[in-house]
Amino acid sequence: MIREVLNFRYEEYPFELFSASHLAAIMVSIGCMVGLYIFRDYVKGSMKNLLKWVLVTFLVLSEVSFQVWYGLNDLWDVTINLPFQLCSMSLYLCTIMLISNNYRMFEISFFSSMSGAFIAIVTPELFFGYPHFRFFQFFLAHLSIVLSCLYMVWIVGYRLSFGSVIRAFMALNGIAVVAYAVNKVVGANYMFLMHKPYNASPIDYLGEYPWYLLSLEGGSLLLFLLLYAPFALFKKNRKGER
Repeated sequence: MIREVLNFRYEEYPFELFSASHLAAIMVSIGCMVGLYIFRDYVKGSMKNLLKWVLVTFLVLSEVSFQVWYGLNDLWDVTINLPFQLCSMSLYLCTIMLISNNYRMFEISFFSSMSGAFIAIVTPELFFGYPHFRFFQFFLAHLSIVLSCLYMVWIVGYRLSFGSVIRAFMALNGIAVVAYAVNKVVGANYMFLMHKPYNASPIDYLGEYPWYLLSLEGGSLLLFLLLYAPFALFKKNRKGER
């Protein structure tokens, strides 16, 4: 059974968008986010460091198992396995962020992760459905990314400013330039800079290539501003209370 769910024959485990298993994964993900918020005061106590290292472990295991899985199937390839996809980079950024508690890393990680990983949970570019290994690895990795960012906000207490939006947006564009260069050299499609995802995704509604890249720029900035809005409102309310 284990050997079967580690194979690469995705036609035997097809993924269906918004199927029962996908909806269950979405609900579990949302439940974990809500649970972290509800129990945030408890976690801030004796559970703070434990949760931090649990998240680091999940992030690392998700990436290592992904790379090993490709290796076991003799399919490891520079066009797929380098960490230049947005969620792959978010995984590395979040790991460094949790270990270092670096605020600048938090700024970049929060916006890139919350705008990419959460959307990936709802509309994943995933070819393997339940109960395949990749199904569980995919959702565990993306949920760990989102929870890591929420951990820094709800447990550690980090807050964002409007300057954070600008710095994160500039950093994302800098990363995109590097990813584009890698794409040209190895013939990859990291960050979907060369063509759209093969699975259905919100990018399908953003126009044809290369115009959808401009739409992605605008959409990313809009998402960043929407993610910043709760912090701006919180800051405004705190000032109003004084």
